[in-house]
Amino acid sequence: MPLSESDLQELARARHLLEHPGIAARIAGIAGKPIERTLAALPDRVSSMIDEIARRSISKALDVAVKTMDPTRPAAAADWWHKLAAGASGAAGGAFGMAGLAVELPISTTIMLRSIADIARSQGEDLKTPESRLECLHVLALGGSSKADDATDAGYFASRAALAQAIASASQYLAQHGTAKGSAPVLVRLISEVASRFSIAVSEKALAQAVPMIGAIGGGAINALFIDHFQDMGRGHFTVRRLERAHGTEAVREAYLALPRR
Repeated sequence: MPLSESDLQELARARHLLEHPGIAARIAGIAGKPIERTLAALPDRVSSMIDEIARRSISKALDVAVKTMDPTRPAAAADWWHKLAAGASGAAGGAFGMAGLAVELPISTTIMLRSIADIARSQGEDLKTPESRLECLHVLALGGSSKADDATDAGYFASRAALAQAIASASQYLAQHGTAKGSAPVLVRLISEVASRFSIAVSEKALAQAVPMIGAIGGGAINALFIDHFQDMGRGHFTVRRLERAHGTEAVREAYLALPRR
């Protein structure tokens, strides 16, 4: 079944979201400094710490996020509720700068994944299936458009291809074994791959919150931008997946790439 005009309009909106500027570009307006330039200057010790915090946050967050909602109840995604909650956690963590990241990030990640799952459900995903839950994790690996992480055009599909095997293996494992601890090798592999991309955005967020004079108010605003970014990535991603269920993966990919550029 070919894509209708309304389908193409939805696909165009999804691509616009997926091409949205990355989190560093959004944060720069608040932080008043080019975050991408200073990211490379982070000491290796700090980068390793952020990677580990991101990995632990992801491994604990998804089940908690999904268990707090009815996975089959159709409803519009409650973006603003999640944005307010993320802003509150960011305000609390921002008061302590980089030191508060270990406490604040697991909370923020859980809120974000709940929001992403909410968006997935609103786009027809069955959150009872392992694949749909793991696709929520995938959204954390979508960085948006920036010099360091280009998610435009084929880049979005390249990101999906890079994680496809890890998601398929983890989905199969969960389907066979039910809920599993994060120590299962296939889950460790997937979480590590997602965390390696997610930690870039986390590092940009942490750098912005560490700027003098940002404080708790800036931390809340940055967290609101942070979740807004991943809500956009989630809405774009799950819109594409909904259209793929109706029209097939290859047809949607070809239509996506054929859309005129803005």
